[in-house]
Amino acid sequence: MAGESGGDSASLETTPTWAVATICFFLIAVSILIEHALHLLAKYLSRKRRKYLIQALNKIKSDLLLLGFISLLLTVCEKHIANICIPKGVSHSFLPCHSLTSEEEPEESKCEEQDKVSLMSRVGVQQLQMLIFFLAFFHVFSIFLTFSLGTAKMGRWKHWEAETRTFEYQFSNDHRRFQFIHQTSFGRRHLKFWSEHRFLRWPACFLRQFYGSVSKVDYFTLRHGFIVAHFAEENNFNFQKYLKRALEKDFGVVVGMRLWIWIFSVLFIFFNAFVFRNYFWLPFIPLVMLLVVGAKLQGIITKMCLDSSDKSHVIRGTLLVQPSDHFFWFDRPKLLLHLMHFILFQNSFQLAFFSWSWYKFGLRSCFHRKTEDIVIKLAVGVVVNFLCGYVTLPLYALITQMGSSMRNAVFPEEVMGGLKRWRAKAKKNLARKHKMDLARRSLDGLLDTSVESSPSFGSLDASFSVEIGYASDDRVVLDEDGVVRRQPEQQQKLGSFGGFELSRTQQ
Repeated sequence: MAGESGGDSASLETTPTWAVATICFFLIAVSILIEHALHLLAKYLSRKRRKYLIQALNKIKSDLLLLGFISLLLTVCEKHIANICIPKGVSHSFLPCHSLTSEEEPEESKCEEQDKVSLMSRVGVQQLQMLIFFLAFFHVFSIFLTFSLGTAKMGRWKHWEAETRTFEYQFSNDHRRFQFIHQTSFGRRHLKFWSEHRFLRWPACFLRQFYGSVSKVDYFTLRHGFIVAHFAEENNFNFQKYLKRALEKDFGVVVGMRLWIWIFSVLFIFFNAFVFRNYFWLPFIPLVMLLVVGAKLQGIITKMCLDSSDKSHVIRGTLLVQPSDHFFWFDRPKLLLHLMHFILFQNSFQLAFFSWSWYKFGLRSCFHRKTEDIVIKLAVGVVVNFLCGYVTLPLYALITQMGSSMRNAVFPEEVMGGLKRWRAKAKKNLARKHKMDLARRSLDGLLDTSVESSPSFGSLDASFSVEIGYASDDRVVLDEDGVVRRQPEQQQKLGSFGGFELSRTQQ
């Protein structure tokens, strides 16, 4: 029996029942506490009417459920995976370590009989389960940390939005004032000697993202361009609240785990082999992509200023920028969101992999051969989280609204709910009207056919008239069930279709 070989391999047959009950009680209690905490968080967000954050929380639950299901499959298939045998030569290819220094694990008897090795030992399957747990924790923690930093940075925009309603702001943006573009604050910031040259503009925008990535004049100018493009120029639209709702909606997209994200995660595990020398380039991929995205966002602001300058050198009132999709890569503002999603997930995956290898194999293992490897992985992971949350994310939230169309987050949740109910009711009424029109046409065609085919009506003289015995103030109407009824003229004015006359609904 397995339990006779020692305490480490004891089965439930030789384990005291009180020990099993204690462990089960502890696991159930922790699970219930976590579930109750999530339920309280959902109720709090519901009271605050933060619909997009509730959707993000539901996606987090779905992601955790998916990771838990993967872990369950590994537990159930642990023996079957270990019974998959491969040649010994193949098992020594693409190893994460240059030399095999770990203790050899006992192979399955099936593979030993064939002079082969297991595709993955049972110990390896258990270690992979632990990696999934680390991945779930760091994914949720990294996303919340990044968006918390971004929300904190965007907190000052609330004061900027309040400033747009002051007399000083209205006076400085008086429409009766004429000035050159290069004399405006926005023009002085972006119309430099390097602005016209692409190879000089990219390095300048790359460096600008590290200091004053979003200035007050940028916020005011882009806000003005957005309102003029989609609303009346004098509209008191709260741009800051709109950006907050849009960012919360994007947060629901970023927390999700898409198929293409999983594919890149599998590739990351594959390229972790020693032969690829991944410690030279793999940890830097999220950082490089994040810096490129930040430079692109800064470049969009400069290009919008150049576009306005090319149209006219003299402006009246405030400089007006024209939102357009052509400022973005492939004319798709949403592409930047997917890049942010990839950057955050891959960075959290690398932090999870580093923490897992430290926990399972120690700090000094084949995964961390030198001190430089440890410093680089930790430093890059922390820098990417901070830079993405405090610098790139607020810039992204502002710039991506400069596309050709506005998003449905422009309406508050109460207005969106009312519009959806109105749309559903309108579609229902149109479908009912279409159904009644079809029934009425089919009935008219049936009456015409019966009259033409009747021998008694066919022999009548054309001048002969037939009087129907209805009162002069009565009319023939078609009710909602498709039945022809006689209805007085006074009632007909109310109509069969909620107050509309029949003649109007036919048009």
